[in-house]
Amino acid sequence: MNGEESDFNQSDQNDWLEIDPQTEIISVISPDIVEPDVIPPKTEKDDKNKNKNVKLSPGSAAKRKKILRALKDGVDVSELQSFAINRGGLLTNELRKQVWPKQLGVKLNEITPKPAEDVLHGHRDYEQVVMDVNRSLKRFPPGMDDDERFALQDILVDVIMRVLVNNSELHYYQGFHDICVTFLLVVDEDVAFAIVEKLSQKHLRDFMDVDMDRTKHMLNYLYPIIDKASPQLCEYMERAETGTIFCLSWLITWYGHVLNDIKHIVRLYDFFIACHQLMPIYLAAAIVLYRQDEILETECEMCFIHSLLSRIPDNLPFEQLISKAGDLYLQFPPEDLASEAEFRSQENDNRAKRQRANGVAKLHRWSWRNNIRWVSTHMPNYGRRHYLLTTAVAAVVTAALCYSTTDWGWIEWSWF
Repeated sequence: MNGEESDFNQSDQNDWLEIDPQTEIISVISPDIVEPDVIPPKTEKDDKNKNKNVKLSPGSAAKRKKILRALKDGVDVSELQSFAINRGGLLTNELRKQVWPKQLGVKLNEITPKPAEDVLHGHRDYEQVVMDVNRSLKRFPPGMDDDERFALQDILVDVIMRVLVNNSELHYYQGFHDICVTFLLVVDEDVAFAIVEKLSQKHLRDFMDVDMDRTKHMLNYLYPIIDKASPQLCEYMERAETGTIFCLSWLITWYGHVLNDIKHIVRLYDFFIACHQLMPIYLAAAIVLYRQDEILETECEMCFIHSLLSRIPDNLPFEQLISKAGDLYLQFPPEDLASEAEFRSQENDNRAKRQRANGVAKLHRWSWRNNIRWVSTHMPNYGRRHYLLTTAVAAVVTAALCYSTTDWGWIEWSWF
């Protein structure tokens, strides 16, 4: 893997917190006296001061005071990151509105103005974005009026298009809208755009290439993590050829598409913003390890295990899983797993090439048999030899062109 192809090989691999990983992180990710009082986003009809007046537990109230004090004293990103990672995260949307931009270096007075409507609508991905946003009904709070939801959907389209227009090297992917809508439900349009743009340039960058190669490579870290923590579970899942497709939507939407409770989603966003871009994969490993007994009791077949894992139960202990993901990161950092992840990438590429070759061979055989059948039925005897020779050459050329120009990556992608 070339260094320029992924941020994983850069020196920031240990920068999930910009503090000493051996002294501060362990205390940050372990449970403390703070209870996780996470306040879900509200609609416009809610009381504007609801988050300010909510009754917090004593531990959470004390943590809230510390966060406000840190914001007042000046920007200390590492301290804000520790609050976001620690049990309960940032607690309320009132605090998220202030902390998220500061964590990402967003200067609220320097947000790029929205381009003209014709510029946004003229982008190559505009139609696809509109279709995806129109299908995102479940991501809005239940009970929201249709008019209010339609208005938010229009704003959501604009937020996404502003990011894409301002960053021509980025490509939209299905699932990006699930991330954007989460921020839009917490902060206003301009701030949501600025936050998502920053994340798109780092945390989400590998998802926004012209193809999914880097995304697939990120998924290749899952089994090395599981193998280090539980070789028995890893061997069982690999014997079943479970693959990683079950957690693709977890990764590319930061779990926004697969969780039903918005308070869990924003809590995870607190965590992911403060951490290394691979932390969603470490959380995926934590979830799989947490469900180890269920998996080992399931028949060792891909379809059964995939069906079990593709659905995330609503009652998972997310604070415990966040702590476990942080522990896994410390024990098995990305740089220690890079060679194994690269080996898996090469194995997947080789398997994909074999499947392409098999697919072309099957296409060739199918074409050859059907052409011979047609010739035998319709051509006079004197022309058969000439026609068969011409058909054979044409079939070979067609197969070669098909192989060289067609992206059949989905054949392999569907199963690894």
